[in-house]
Amino acid sequence: MPGPLLHVGAVASCPHAAPANILPSQARVLVSGQPVATISSQIMIAGCPFQIPAGPAMKPSPCLTAKWLMPAVRVLVMGQPAALAPGPSLAQSPEQIPQGPLILSVVQARVIGT
Repeated sequence: MPGPLLHVGAVASCPHAAPANILPSQARVLVSGQPVATISSQIMIAGCPFQIPAGPAMKPSPCLTAKWLMPAVRVLVMGQPAALAPGPSLAQSPEQIPQGPLILSVVQARVIGT
């Protein structure tokens, strides 16, 4: 499925509206002046307010990290598959519990991959 290459300057958030930062795993291949994100790029989430009911109280279960589930098939960056937008992603709690997909609001649109 073709889509724009994801880069570290993309604006993303977890399903609970906390900002997600894509950390670059390489710095040589750029789109729109930003490093291209690969399947090995770390995605960190800070400030997620999500809590789950735990008996009479609430237990914090914030989104902490995210991962890209399906990379590009034909585009490699430094030997790693590139991440495509709006490809499937998954935010996770510190216990690695799935929280839902990332929400991308701004991505570059000039370079398309498959």
